[in-house]
Amino acid sequence: MDFLNNTNIVVAIGFVIFVAVLLYFRVPAMITRMLDARAVRIKQELDEARALRDEAQTLLAGFERRQKEVKSQAEDIVTAARAEAEKAAEAAKEDIRNSVARRMKTATEQIAAAEQSAVRQIKDQAVSVAVAAAADVLRQQVKPADADRLIGQAISEVGEKLH
Repeated sequence: MDFLNNTNIVVAIGFVIFVAVLLYFRVPAMITRMLDARAVRIKQELDEARALRDEAQTLLAGFERRQKEVKSQAEDIVTAARAEAEKAAEAAKEDIRNSVARRMKTATEQIAAAEQSAVRQIKDQAVSVAVAAAADVLRQQVKPADADRLIGQAISEVGEKLH
């Protein structure tokens, strides 16, 4: 048993026994089953990851689409608000123009009325002055007998004109 002193042979015999024990207990089949199970589990995880990625991409596309819609709606709202503001500004300008025109018309009418009133007052005062002057002249020039005769004539003329 001299060959047992050679370490290479002892190691080779130990390796062969080790491989024989592994084969006896079917360790390679167990390792293969474990590797197959792990491969199946990894494949399932990869499929699940792909499905999650596809779902995430779908959600992202939906959110981007909604974001574009919201942005478009916001732009529409801003455009509508600007148009409304411009319409309101034009309406306010028109209201101001109408108000100024009404006030100008009222002021013009008030000025015309004031002018007519002033002219009437001046005419009334001129008539009063003329009547007073005529009365003074008549008092100085008309005799009492002529005055009675003129008063009678005036009363008869007024009576004829009234009837």
